[in-house]
Amino acid sequence: MGKFLVIDTETTWSNRLMSLGAVVADADTMQLIGHKYYILDPEYRDGGMYSCALLHRKAGKPSVCSREFAILDLQNYCSHHKIEKIFAYNARFDKGQLPEFSHMAWHDIMQLAAYIQYNHAIPSNAAICSTGRLKCGYGVEPIMRLLSNDYSYMETHNALLDAADELEIMRLLGYSVDRYKPI
Repeated sequence: MGKFLVIDTETTWSNRLMSLGAVVADADTMQLIGHKYYILDPEYRDGGMYSCALLHRKAGKPSVCSREFAILDLQNYCSHHKIEKIFAYNARFDKGQLPEFSHMAWHDIMQLAAYIQYNHAIPSNAAICSTGRLKCGYGVEPIMRLLSNDYSYMETHNALLDAADELEIMRLLGYSVDRYKPI
């Protein structure tokens, strides 16, 4: 299978992309191989709900650049790593923010993580829909808490750190990348 990309985005108050985090992972081991983190200028200057997390110390030094530069750089990074599949939690949102990557195969991590028939950590007494999806509490933070058994976990809302956490959700679920259907 090779490698795949996990993406997370953060947006401004006006729903413009202000940061983009991406991690490359090995499809067999689910281990992180590399990453890219962009803060888009001037978009980030408009501010957003999670502006305070843009320069999170654990994310390292981002590339503060134009959207055009970030997209071209990430496209080249994907080409270098022969990436054909992109994964994201609630992938339709991230895909909508990145039409430049719409030609790639997008997969939603939530399609397995939020369903009792796929996520072994969901308690049998949880409130679920007839499809098996949790009625509530199926965002990254509650799912990571369930899977990791770390109830102190808090989502940072830093695009790079969240992308790495979403990869960890995939690893903890234990399914191969082929198990996720394209959206």
